Amino acid sequence: MSEVIIYTDGSSRGNPGPGGYGVVLMWNSVRKELSQGYRLTTNNRMELMAVIVALEALKRDGLQVKIFTDSQYVVNSVEKGWLWGWVKTGFKDKKNKDLWQRFIPAFKKHQVKFNWVKGHSTNPLNNRCDELATQAADSGNWLDDVGFEGE
Repeated sequence: MSEVIIYTDGSSRGNPGPGGYGVVLMWNSVRKELSQGYRLTTNNRMELMAVIVALEALKRDGLQVKIFTDSQYVVNSVEKGWLWGWVKTGFKDKKNKDLWQRFIPAFKKHQVKFNWVKGHSTNPLNNRCDELATQAADSGNWLDDVGFEGE
């Protein structure tokens, strides 16, 4: 079975401020783009939201998934095991608990490997995700980030 390739990016105009995420999903010859803007959020929330939305968009369980993101926050939290320590402490003093709790079941459905890419560089798919995220952040067609406590 071929693997699913996912590129993600998040954006925030101000931190906090209006924000958005962008996702490019690829499986064999199929390519799908996703994006959404939020009225008031943070960059880290949008980086994580992009990954969550991408994983939740997969229609089958047990897939091999490679996620490319320029978010060291997301990559290190998972790949260095920080997230599992936060779970043990009930996310004491950690931000974005609501999103991490949403991330975990989506992550556990698949075999996921994170790959960090340099943002705003020469990677066309990362740059496309950045375009989608910033367009969503600037769109004015926003949802409320109901889990964001900075309002």
